[in-house]
Amino acid sequence: MSLLSIRNLHVSIGEKEILKGVDLEVNAGEVHSIMGPNGNGKSTLAGAIVGNSKYTVTEGEIIYKGKNILDMPVEMRAAEGIFLGFQYPVEIPGVSITNFMRTAVNEQRKYRGLDPLSGAEFLKMMKEKQAIVEMTAQLANRSVNEGFSGGEKKKNEIFQMAMLDPTLAILDETDSGLDIDALRIVASGVNKLRRPDNATVVITHYQRLLDYIVPDFVHVLYEGRIVKTGPKELALELEEKGYEWIREELNARP
Repeated sequence: MSLLSIRNLHVSIGEKEILKGVDLEVNAGEVHSIMGPNGNGKSTLAGAIVGNSKYTVTEGEIIYKGKNILDMPVEMRAAEGIFLGFQYPVEIPGVSITNFMRTAVNEQRKYRGLDPLSGAEFLKMMKEKQAIVEMTAQLANRSVNEGFSGGEKKKNEIFQMAMLDPTLAILDETDSGLDIDALRIVASGVNKLRRPDNATVVITHYQRLLDYIVPDFVHVLYEGRIVKTGPKELALELEEKGYEWIREELNARP
């Protein structure tokens, strides 16, 4: 079943066009990886899907669960089950992770017509989800990302993903700045959350993350378009040949 369908998507920042006609189909149960050089539109695509006001969609459509979501505000897209894991998670001093997540979880429940979780129910849920990313209780009691290492911030992102249980998770360069142990823990958490009724889009430069999160499809986003799609082996080919290979292949086309 198609969960996300992007058709002829054109996106600009100010006067500059970044995405120049992206087409992408993501079905429930699938993991897709989007690879490509810096500055070619990967984060722009993520921002457009979640509704970041920095990006202006000038043409095309984004269909999620059968609905065109372009006029849907960012908070409604989140409530509908779209999650973005940031490349550079922000710090929120003075706001504990526990209070932050309880508010977020109960706001989603309210949107779906459900009663808020009691304190005991929430703490039980939080303890279960912490185990998925090997997050300590001490870390969970701190302010959101304040003073966290890069690995701790990314663990916290996947913990938030586990708590919110999204239908579509977009991970924007989650592997950025991670050592091998943190990478393994983060990837393990993502894999544990995979189900037949949800999907994950992993945005990355490098093949190493895909040793841990194995994609069903790899897409190459180059100069604002998806120019090549293939199985997981495409990531290995990119690692071996580099992105210059893509440029040469495109120039060789009639």
